[in-house]
Amino acid sequence: MTVTENPPAVTATVTAAPPPLAARARSIGGSPVRDILAVTARPEVINFAGGLPAPELFDADGIAAAYRDVLAETPARALQYSTTEGEPTLRAALAARTSARGLATDADDLLVTTGSQRALSLLATALLEPGDTVLVERPCYLAALQAFGLEGARVVAVPGDADGIDPGALEELVVRERPKLLYTVPTFSNPTGRTLPAARRAAVAEVAGRCGLWIVEDDPYGELRFEGERVPWIASYEGARDRTVLLGSFSKVMAPGLRLGWLRAPDGLRRACAVAKQAADLHTPTVNQLAAARYLADRDLDAHVARVAAAYGTRRDAMLAGLADALPAGSAWTRPEGGMFLWARLPDGYDTTALLPEVVRHDVAYVPGAPFHAADADRATLRLCFVTQTPDEIAEGLRRLGEGLTPR
Repeated sequence: MTVTENPPAVTATVTAAPPPLAARARSIGGSPVRDILAVTARPEVINFAGGLPAPELFDADGIAAAYRDVLAETPARALQYSTTEGEPTLRAALAARTSARGLATDADDLLVTTGSQRALSLLATALLEPGDTVLVERPCYLAALQAFGLEGARVVAVPGDADGIDPGALEELVVRERPKLLYTVPTFSNPTGRTLPAARRAAVAEVAGRCGLWIVEDDPYGELRFEGERVPWIASYEGARDRTVLLGSFSKVMAPGLRLGWLRAPDGLRRACAVAKQAADLHTPTVNQLAAARYLADRDLDAHVARVAAAYGTRRDAMLAGLADALPAGSAWTRPEGGMFLWARLPDGYDTTALLPEVVRHDVAYVPGAPFHAADADRATLRLCFVTQTPDEIAEGLRRLGEGLTPR
């Protein structure tokens, strides 16, 4: 006789929700630029939205040769862990390039980072407490606003004009707000393309020295000059030498896929950033650093950059030539002397965020200007990148943009 046991009773399991995300992660949105690029990834879209260098201008052969040589000659070193501060050969080469451009620099003054965006996040970690005030340009590089926001900083825009930051307004804000730092992209700014004149740089340096303020000077575009004379870094002015962090990057002059940037900072702050980097990513990929150092040793980066800048200047001219027909009457725009971007403002009443879906339906895209503002966004503004497309593609893109902005 077979005895059948009753099956065990099934007990309902109560599952608790996981703990919430950190408040700073909940309060900071994603990048509108990245979101737009995802939406407009179709090959037929002429995309003025991204800040992407022109891939056909990469020195792919030279970079490939540098990797081959490094992996053939020093494979164990190239594939091994590296120091947090960065490979000595690369830091020495970067120090030599910086010194040659008017700012005496030793290898030990530099910290190599995984792109200059990492440098910005390390500085935010090292300098900012929740509630600290950060001063920025109006408008400001979007990813900087994100980095400061994630640290819980209060971001305040400094008034300015077509030439950039107003030093008098800066001093008033420093006295009133007691900020920790000023963040600026003074040469071919993202998003406006404007360049802060030398006299204002000297005045900003003087305010920082007299009032007590860190300056974070971001310079990813400075070598991409098509016309005019080079303007000295703020870091080179006497009043700011001991309180300015200079950020650099190979993303716009060599290739963004290398993810190589660096910061030059006073000793104490640089050491604090190194500690923060140890907690973030240990070190920047060794093989990328050694390949970049080999490229600098074997190739003429300055000659390559000159070729890229010449091509970009032609593309800027193509965009400037077509803007009057593409944008509504009464619009205004910048005329950058270098870099990758120009900034346009449509007449009052236009909202470039609301207009974007219709523009994208015409297979062209831009970035609305509102996200680049820390507060009081000017919704009639937009950013256009002129370097990724050829002059013919720019002309066609502007034709489509004009159609998309024309009221039905």
